[in-house]
Amino acid sequence: MPAVLSDAPAAQPPRVRRSPLWWPVVAVPAVAAVVYTVLTRRPTGDIRYVLAALRTGGEAGYSPSEVFTHRPFFYRWFIALLDDIGFGPVAVRETVMYAAGALLAAAAAYALYVALLRWLTGREAALTAGATGLLLVLTPRTDFLQPEWAAVVLAVFGVAAALGVARPWPAALISALPLGLAVMMKYSTASTAAFGILLVYVVDRGRAIRAALVAVPGAVVLFALSVLAGSHEWQWTHDMPQINQSALSRTGIHAHLFEQSVDFLADRSLVSPVLLLLPGALLLLLARVRGRGRRVELLVIALAIGSGSLAVVIVQGNWFMYHAFQLTVVAAAMWGLAVGGARRSIPRCFGVVTLLFGLLPVLYTHAPKGAQRPAAVWALGLVALLAAAIDAWRESRGAQDAPRGVLPAALAALAGVVCLAGGMWPDAPHLVAHGKVGSTNASFVRGVEHKQALDDQLRARIPDGAPVLYLAFGDDVYFVDHPAQCRYPIATFLQRTRFLKDVADLKSFKENADCVDHDPAPYAVLDRFWFKPGRVDPGLGRRIAATYECPPASGETKTVLCVRRSGGN
Repeated sequence: MPAVLSDAPAAQPPRVRRSPLWWPVVAVPAVAAVVYTVLTRRPTGDIRYVLAALRTGGEAGYSPSEVFTHRPFFYRWFIALLDDIGFGPVAVRETVMYAAGALLAAAAAYALYVALLRWLTGREAALTAGATGLLLVLTPRTDFLQPEWAAVVLAVFGVAAALGVARPWPAALISALPLGLAVMMKYSTASTAAFGILLVYVVDRGRAIRAALVAVPGAVVLFALSVLAGSHEWQWTHDMPQINQSALSRTGIHAHLFEQSVDFLADRSLVSPVLLLLPGALLLLLARVRGRGRRVELLVIALAIGSGSLAVVIVQGNWFMYHAFQLTVVAAAMWGLAVGGARRSIPRCFGVVTLLFGLLPVLYTHAPKGAQRPAAVWALGLVALLAAAIDAWRESRGAQDAPRGVLPAALAALAGVVCLAGGMWPDAPHLVAHGKVGSTNASFVRGVEHKQALDDQLRARIPDGAPVLYLAFGDDVYFVDHPAQCRYPIATFLQRTRFLKDVADLKSFKENADCVDHDPAPYAVLDRFWFKPGRVDPGLGRRIAATYECPPASGETKTVLCVRRSGGN
C-alpha cells in the first residue's frame, strides 16, 4: 500500500513492470482525442470577449495592463501572450492558441507525474497525472482557457513543485509562484490554490504548511505588483464585483440555493461525466486507508474541497459551468489514484462504469426530454458508487496479493480516456440547464459560424482601420475586429445599468461613458438585444443618441452599424 494512503513511514515505492502494451493501447486513442479536440474546438463567448477586448484595445494603443476585460491583470497577460503565438486567419489563429494551451496542460501533467514518482508507484503516478492532464485538455470548451482552467494548471505546477523538489523549503519557495499566480487568475481562484495545498497536505503535512506559509504572502506581493503595473487595477478590482447582479452579496441567501446546487452539479456531470465517478473513487481510496483517524482526516479534506468548490459557484451566483472546473480535475485525479492504486486487481466494475460513462453525454442528448432531469443523472452516480463498493469489497478479500502486471491497468486507463473524451463529441451537450440539454457541440459551432458570417458582412461596411465604439458583446467585437478608441473596448459597465442602476455611480462607468462622446469614434456597432439603449442609464442613452445615428434592427440580426452625427464632437 502506498505511504500516501496509510500511516506507514514513507518509503521508495516499488516499480511496476513495464509492458509494450501500455503506450499503444492508451496513448494512441488519447492523442487522437486531443488532436481532434484541438482542431475542432472554437472559443466560447467568454474567451472571445477577452480576446476581442485585448485585440481592439491593443490596436488603440493600450497594453493588456490598461485594457478593461472584466478579468484581472495577470490573466489578461496570460491570454494576450497565448494570442500572440497565433497567426493567419481566425480559425488557424484559434487552433494555434488552443494547441499552445494543450501543450501547457501536458507540461503540467508531466511535472505532476515526475513529482508523484517520489511518493507513488509508477502505475499510480501515470494514471493520476495522465487523467489530470487529459481532463485539462479534453475539458469542454466552456472551461478551456478560462481563469478557472488557468488557475488549475498553475496549481498543478505548484503541487508538482511542492512534492517533487527534494528539500521542503526550496520546494515551498518554488511552488509559491504558480500557486500565487493561480490566485491572481480571478481572485475567486484562491480556492483552487487552497485545494492544491490541501492535496499536498494529504501526502506531506510539513510540505503543505511550508507551501501555505510562502504562497499567501507571495500572492499578496503579486497583487501589489499588478496594482503598480496597471494604473486602473485597484479601481477595477473594486468596481468589477459591483457589476455582477447575480452575486450572493446582492441576492442574499435564499431557499432555492440547495435545489440550484443539486441541479448545477447534475448539469456539470453531464458535460464532464468523470464528476459522477468522484464519490466512488473516494470510497476506493478510503477503503485502503489504515486507521480510523486517517480515514476521517481524508474524508474531511475531501468534503472541504467539494463544499469549497460549490461555495465558489454559489457566491458568484451565475451558475456558470466553468465555475466548478476545479472539482472535475480533482475527480479525474482521484479516479487515477483509485484505479492505479488497486492492490489485488484493477477495480473491474468501476472500470466498466467508467467506460460506459464515456457514452453518457451523447446518449443523454438523444434521450427523450422527459427523461432529461437531474434525478436521472444522480441515479447514474449512485450506480458508479455501488460499482466502487463492490470492487472495494473484492479488493479487501485479497489485500496481500501483488498487482498483476500492467495490461489490466492499460485497459482501465483506456476506459478513463473514453470517459474523459465523452464531452468532446459533436452530439455531446454544450449547455445544460436543470437537466435539459440546451445546445450541443455541433449546434454551438454552427451558431459561431453563422455569427461570424453576419459580422463579416457588417465589417465589410466599415472602412479599413476605422476606429469603432462597441456597444456590443464580445462576439461582435471579436469578428468585426476594428480598433477601439478607449481603454474600455466593450461597454460592459454601460450595459450593466440595464439591471443595476447604482453602477452609474462607479468611476469606471463614468470613464466608459466618456468613450461615447469624448473624441468619439466615427462608427459604432450596437447590439440592440444585448445593450438596449432605451433601458440603460437615461443620461447615457441621451449621450449615445446625440452622438450617433443608429438604424433600427432589421433582418435576422439585431446588431447594427451606427454613424457619428455630423454635429457630434
